[in-house]
Amino acid sequence: MTQHESANIRSAQMRLIRSKDTQIELALRRALHRLGYRYRLHARDLPGTPDLVFPKLRKVLFIHGCFWHRHTGCVKARTPKSNLDYWTLKFARNIERDKQSQAALNSTGWQYLIIWECEFRRIDEAAEKVVAFLKSMNHG
Repeated sequence: MTQHESANIRSAQMRLIRSKDTQIELALRRALHRLGYRYRLHARDLPGTPDLVFPKLRKVLFIHGCFWHRHTGCVKARTPKSNLDYWTLKFARNIERDKQSQAALNSTGWQYLIIWECEFRRIDEAAEKVVAFLKSMNHG
């Protein structure tokens, strides 16, 4: 296989990666809905376009992939060995964008919770973490 063919295959694989409505996100949404929580999806009017928004509580939820958002200490956050300059820059931009979104949310009175992809070994544990966040008192 030539270099160009492998790049085309890689490109096709990358296009299959979803940013919305992932299996993890759908499972968590179903669990929270069963528990009686209602939310908005992918609110583009909020910094970072949170995955789930609970407007009355002024709380948002991000469901982050460990690879793309660089979950510290997670084996899924490995860095590819090829094209290292590209990936290093790409990950640095992702991390910076996340920090800016979180700071903007905080400055406007919104609280956020990040659920990492690797925390989904059991959906009920992830849902419990979100419910505890939603029930916690607002600060500020």
